Amino acid sequence: MRRPVRLDAVLVQALIAAALSFAHLHDLAAAAGQDGWKAWAYPVSVDLLLVAAWRRLRSGGVKASGWCWFLVALTASLGANVATAGMLDLGAVPAWLRILVAGWPAIAFLGGTLLAHGSPAPESAPSVDEQAAPASSVLPEPLASETELPQSSPVSVPPALVSLGRKLADEHQARTGTAIDSSTLRARLGVPLPLAEAIAAQLS
Repeated sequence: MRRPVRLDAVLVQALIAAALSFAHLHDLAAAAGQDGWKAWAYPVSVDLLLVAAWRRLRSGGVKASGWCWFLVALTASLGANVATAGMLDLGAVPAWLRILVAGWPAIAFLGGTLLAHGSPAPESAPSVDEQAAPASSVLPEPLASETELPQSSPVSVPPALVSLGRKLADEHQARTGTAIDSSTLRARLGVPLPLAEAIAAQLS
């Protein structure tokens, strides 16, 4: 069953306002010497820049450029509305306004390019799972690497690592009834085998 079409008063009002602003921009561009299709392209350019700036503001990225170009496009639209309301003689448009209208395409192109290829949004903070590091990842990077330690040099074991190894050994003893071996200790701690053997030696 098809639902009846209902008109949204806010949407209707927005369409009317957009149509009026579109017409004012067209009239001002035509009065400034931009005839034919060029006069119709001006309001499209202003409206697209407004939409692009609004999307940047809603995206959560860098908002300074979004506000800058939103105000530029809003000024262009509002200025055309005021100028065509009897504040300006459209039969004798001043030279400075002709220059502004003629230079608008370059301004709109620059704004659209910067908005489309601006800086991305900052990376979000790490999640709780990423912040909660496993026991093996709290070790210093050289200790957690898989590089085998030289056999000829003595292995220095940090006291904190010995305490962690003793805790794992006690848990393994309570669960299996047997003492933990070097290979299991190496896998649980994520350390090279010589270091795991040195820890096991201090636990015995």
